[in-house]
Amino acid sequence: MTTPEEALASALVAEHAAVFGYGLVGARLESATLPLATQAELAHRARRDVLVLRLTERGAKVPPAEPAYSLPEPVTDQASALKLAIGIEERTAAVWRAALLSTEAADRRTAVDALTDCAVRATRLRKAANQTPATVPFPGRL
Repeated sequence: MTTPEEALASALVAEHAAVFGYGLVGARLESATLPLATQAELAHRARRDVLVLRLTERGAKVPPAEPAYSLPEPVTDQASALKLAIGIEERTAAVWRAALLSTEAADRRTAVDALTDCAVRATRLRKAANQTPATVPFPGRL
């Protein structure tokens, strides 16, 4: 069984990757969809910062951000940027969903809130990409 600190560390790794990914996404979005990426990046940065503090307070290992992350495919235009953003939210939601199994109290609340936020952002991004359906059953389940 994963400890709460291990679950939060895994979530931190996912949040680091999300922040990196949104830097690439934002560079390829049109002005109408750019706010989606800006808000998402800020949310992931805030969640990352909470995790760093929480793990540090517990004396747990705090995984650092990697210098770069590999992408599933090149980001060359708005369509590929939205596809990457949707993937970021889906993968991050999956990590937070897994964290629910190992957490309780405030950590579980953090995991539920993060999973919900990822699901809502993914829906908004699917709408921006004209994907149907825009919602998925059981967010965080890959």
